[in-house]
Amino acid sequence: MKVFSISDLHLSGLAGKPMDVFGAGWENHFEKIKADWKAKVESEDIVLICGDISWGTDIEEGLYDLRSLACLPGKKVFIRGNHDYWWNGITKLRRDAPDESFYFLQNDCVKFENVVICGSRGWTCPGSSDFTENDLRLYKREAERFKLCFNEVEKVREEGDKLLVMIHYPPFSLKSPETEFTKLFEEHGADKVIFGHLHGDIYFPFRTVRGNIEYILTSCDKVGFTLQRIL
Repeated sequence: MKVFSISDLHLSGLAGKPMDVFGAGWENHFEKIKADWKAKVESEDIVLICGDISWGTDIEEGLYDLRSLACLPGKKVFIRGNHDYWWNGITKLRRDAPDESFYFLQNDCVKFENVVICGSRGWTCPGSSDFTENDLRLYKREAERFKLCFNEVEKVREEGDKLLVMIHYPPFSLKSPETEFTKLFEEHGADKVIFGHLHGDIYFPFRTVRGNIEYILTSCDKVGFTLQRIL
């Protein structure tokens, strides 16, 4: 069983918001992703998608885009991103998922063999130039959600299991390398943290190790629209 990740697919089957308005590199970006996915992933493998899945604004638009992933191999694990407005109600989302290969995380975790996966959206971290009092409130709320995730992790994690954490936003900033998120990840013994959200010319290391945890950026345009091997 291998584990891959790619994030920020920004699909727009019904939303009418093609990504090529952000540059020629985005032309046919989903076709590039699908071709690479099919070349790498087998049915027993796992693909982590760290948010910003669809431009849809309601559940039906989001499900339409999710169905376009149903033909792709592997188990698909999702967290919500800041643009996933369609993600509203985890019960309905799980009930109406295209098939049993789709897993949606919300204040909980999932385990495959000796790999435990948990995740939440996260938020902008202190140190960002536009960080406000409202951001502080949301940042602290997301830290509480990760505490709920790790409570569930402790129920299923066994000795020798790997712990992978998914978060949409970068869990630290270059000005603030230690955050509530990184403290929690270290406290609970995460092995790897996978995130997205960043696009364009913004600099951020693709892979870096802090506190014995590897942090991996997988925004699709930053990684050439290819899946990144995690395990």
